[in-house]
Amino acid sequence: MNTLLVITGPTAVGKTELCLDIAESLNIPIINADSRQIYKGMKIGTAAPTAEQLARVKHYFVGTLELEQYYNASMYEQDVMTLLQQMFDNQDNALALMTGGSMMYIDAVCNGIDDIPTIRDDVRLLFKRRLEEEGLEPLLAELQQLDPEYYSIVDRNNARRVVHGLEICHQTGLTYTSFRVKEKKQRPFRIVKIALNRNREQLYARINSRVDEMVAKGLEDEARQLYPHKDLNSLNTVGYKEMFNYIEGTWPLDEAIERIKGNTRRYARKQLTWYKKDDDIVWFDAAETEKIKKYIVDEFSELITSLL
Repeated sequence: MNTLLVITGPTAVGKTELCLDIAESLNIPIINADSRQIYKGMKIGTAAPTAEQLARVKHYFVGTLELEQYYNASMYEQDVMTLLQQMFDNQDNALALMTGGSMMYIDAVCNGIDDIPTIRDDVRLLFKRRLEEEGLEPLLAELQQLDPEYYSIVDRNNARRVVHGLEICHQTGLTYTSFRVKEKKQRPFRIVKIALNRNREQLYARINSRVDEMVAKGLEDEARQLYPHKDLNSLNTVGYKEMFNYIEGTWPLDEAIERIKGNTRRYARKQLTWYKKDDDIVWFDAAETEKIKKYIVDEFSELITSLL
């Protein structure tokens, strides 16, 4: 049966090299599920696959979008489903590999995402201007009036999510809540999900080491090149936000680096909390690479035979 193998886990846990080894040995591509690596020009700050890694294995959804292009989990779902249909077309026994740490992107492909309308450019620009001119509080009050149910659950410190709720309300005349039905969609292929983890001390050490490596590779220079675009949604992410504060003189460099480490550790905890709610995930210690590979070989023996 056509199967999608998903390998996920918190940032810096060790997904990249394992998936490269698996994809290379089976001669299959990697479908990238990282919402920031999909943009061009953000290689260092997102720990995107290197040129060498891209040469080893074909990757989809790496460096394909311009910084200003709007993209979301719903669009990713549609694009990946189209790709999988092409990969599985006229086959009954094929294996695809998807890996990354963007929780909503993975959920969108595995479970489907609510059919929320794409926001028109004029509406997006209107609320971008309103946020800049009015600040968040008036928008929160408006959201409470238009969609009290969403207001009760939204992260009220997350301007992007507050604004998105208002964009939906204004564009459609309906509440954002009315589009969030959360019904799991049936997929015409089998899905097997693996998540990697490490003990907290090891994971944090790897995160800190990765940030230091990013800095050594030129994160500051990359952030300076991207600084003119700092208000774009694509750059509203850990690593760049802190470096932009350094560039603006808000923090010294060493504080910006420590903030990147702390915010990345916080994001890793958020990822783990999200994944642990998924009963379909099979968990492995990321250091047990041979055990993981054996599981894959045993689980997909017939598929692997047909691939080799």
